Amino acid sequence: SSIFGPCRQDAMEPAQIFIYCPQRAGWLRVRVGGSCFTVERALLATNSDYFRALFQSGMKDSHQDELHLKGGVSARGFLIALSVCRGEIPTISDPDELTEAVECAAFLQVTCLVRHLCDIIDSDNCLLLYCAASIFGVQKLFDCAALFLCDTFDDLKEVAESTIPNDLLQYSQSLSPSTYIALGTHSPSMELLHDSFRVVCYLDEKEGEWKHLTNLPTLCSTSMAGVAVLDNRLYIVGGVYGYGKDTVDSSFCYNPDSGVWTALPGPQQPRYDFTLLGHEGRLYAIGGEVQKQIIATAESYNTEKREWTFIKHAPRPVASAACAVARRRMFVCFWKPPDTTDIYEYVPVENEWKLATTMIKPQSYGHCMVAHRDNLYVMRNGPCDDFLRCLMDCYNITTGQWTAMAGHYINSKGALFTAMIRGDSVFTVKHMLTLEYTISGDAWKPCRQMKGFPKSGSLWTCLLRLPKKRPVTPQLDSEGKEDEMALPDTSEGFVEAAPPL
Repeated sequence: SSIFGPCRQDAMEPAQIFIYCPQRAGWLRVRVGGSCFTVERALLATNSDYFRALFQSGMKDSHQDELHLKGGVSARGFLIALSVCRGEIPTISDPDELTEAVECAAFLQVTCLVRHLCDIIDSDNCLLLYCAASIFGVQKLFDCAALFLCDTFDDLKEVAESTIPNDLLQYSQSLSPSTYIALGTHSPSMELLHDSFRVVCYLDEKEGEWKHLTNLPTLCSTSMAGVAVLDNRLYIVGGVYGYGKDTVDSSFCYNPDSGVWTALPGPQQPRYDFTLLGHEGRLYAIGGEVQKQIIATAESYNTEKREWTFIKHAPRPVASAACAVARRRMFVCFWKPPDTTDIYEYVPVENEWKLATTMIKPQSYGHCMVAHRDNLYVMRNGPCDDFLRCLMDCYNITTGQWTAMAGHYINSKGALFTAMIRGDSVFTVKHMLTLEYTISGDAWKPCRQMKGFPKSGSLWTCLLRLPKKRPVTPQLDSEGKEDEMALPDTSEGFVEAAPPL
């Protein structure tokens, strides 16, 4: 008995040349078309529902040393699947490769390949993946591609209407796009004090202005708090009140579908001015300050169990660190003024911090970071500590290469530090104006201006999918119970206009 394996130069080319090697226990020959692959049974059983069910079935094929896959999968698609199953991150850009990868993911039910295809959806491959997912019945990929098309429809409208079936087009347009959200910084209020500015607002892009979404709960603090979105829920954790920076223990979660605020427990380690990041069903609170001391402790919040647990300490104490998620990977900036920005990746499965890269720029360090495709954009102060003219650098997590973005970026009153990316667009906002950029090549190009947020001061921003029909907005009463309260028609904007400049 012998085992055959592919001998190839290009990792994405199907094997056509075979080599002989001795029989090894736990290994399997898989023939796909004219190619043969040597694969560990355990790798297939772990990552493919199809092979797992086959090996557990007790049928004759489950005990053979060689299987021949006929129909439903190509050699190239199978090779891509193996690459992803082994933890690699293959670059797939060819349309035929993408289609074959979707076909293989559907036929062999490879969850990690479906997840990888969801991660690489962009404006170049969205329509192809959307159609392929519909044809082969890959539901998760179908949903992700439909949402991406919904978010970027204005940019893809012409080609979408001419290339994809009308029913797919209509389904995508029936979904709610991601909406730019902003809220100011506030200490907890008094129950008897009506503060018309303690609100969360959304950007109405058609009218180019900000409108009321919901009121902040009375006990909610957004001052030096942690603000993040996870599974389309807005989380506001901790914060401070008073000049003494006393820590607020309460945390809150807003569900845009129901309009309900829910009270949550705060982190085990009281902290403020920390980094809050939502990722894969968990919140991560990293660093921050306690009694004016910068700390390195980090915690994870399980939304199902409603519990905070400590994770491995951050590489060093850090407060208000810039962070981003790119390709389902978490990255956090740890800066050492005045010159050094270390970007670490936190790997939840291993509970480890890994140094990804270091950026050294004279008298400059990263203040804000956002992700687009497999790029991290780091915004830093300009020459001589100039925060009004920011410089930007781009780090590609696939190639490990840095690129300096050409020119300066106007950062009037910190607008760039509110950047949020949707599709190929970047939204930034301050009191004076809301500015949308288009990510094009090695630059961000301003493409649209809208009204600014009607309140001065620091802002938190995020993206939420809002229901097309707004629910009545409930508020938390002093005992933490939900009370429904009718609000004015949101189309009229704020209850009270902002004071003049």
